[in-house]
Amino acid sequence: MIDHKSIKDYRGRRPRMDTLKRGVYLLPNFLTSMGLFCGFFSIISTMQGDYLRAAWAIVIAGVFDGLDGRIARMTNTTSKFGIEYDSLADLVAFGVAPALLSYAWVLDQYGRLGWLAAFLYVACGAVRLARFNVMADIVKSSFFQGLPSPGAAGMVSTTVIFCFHFNFVDKVPLSIIFVFLIFFLAFLMVSSIKFTSFKSLDLKTKKPISSVVLVILLIVIIAAEPQIMLFCIGIIYLVFGLAMHAKTRLKNRKIKDSNISTLEKTEGENCEK
Repeated sequence: MIDHKSIKDYRGRRPRMDTLKRGVYLLPNFLTSMGLFCGFFSIISTMQGDYLRAAWAIVIAGVFDGLDGRIARMTNTTSKFGIEYDSLADLVAFGVAPALLSYAWVLDQYGRLGWLAAFLYVACGAVRLARFNVMADIVKSSFFQGLPSPGAAGMVSTTVIFCFHFNFVDKVPLSIIFVFLIFFLAFLMVSSIKFTSFKSLDLKTKKPISSVVLVILLIVIIAAEPQIMLFCIGIIYLVFGLAMHAKTRLKNRKIKDSNISTLEKTEGENCEK
């Protein structure tokens, strides 16, 4: 007996199977693989107790994560496979790696609370990535809905680098800071707060010469004190996103109050008539 439903499902899967048989784009997926490698290397470094090297590996993974998407869009080599592969790599590099780093460095002294906080971070990162894939065609590319997982991981890793740079190794205050930081970043990742995305930045059109000077100046500033400047850039990105969200909420509330007062005034005039 022929199972027509199975045949229908099989035929429905044929386009995807044919697409995979034709192959995948090498360059963007190679960059994604390098980001995955850095995330795995960070986990190995954490297990070996080299927390500073683990933090830098996460930062480098963030660089590869920014390059793979940008190059895929510039070369028109985006694909469904690349999006899914990128999300899986991000979960390792920006979910598991920073959570394990935080737990092994300072959160382990809290016992169950420490690893539960680390797990919450990983779970929220996974939810964030899944939501991004589902809403990729709905949300405007100029904004991220919720803090992107590379941004959250960058905040964790640059905080570790910042603390090592100033030899701030007192585990008691650090553990308190990281408990709040992990919970705060986990909340931001699954929130509806909009953070600026640089996907819509056009690098192919001509720009003023001042733009080149600004880029060079930014490189010089970061290269002069990377341990400090990367941390400051992460803080500025967080604060800017939260400030814009608060400004939008305040503006919407004023518009709502204005509409209510106008409606009440109109109703009052109608009653007088």
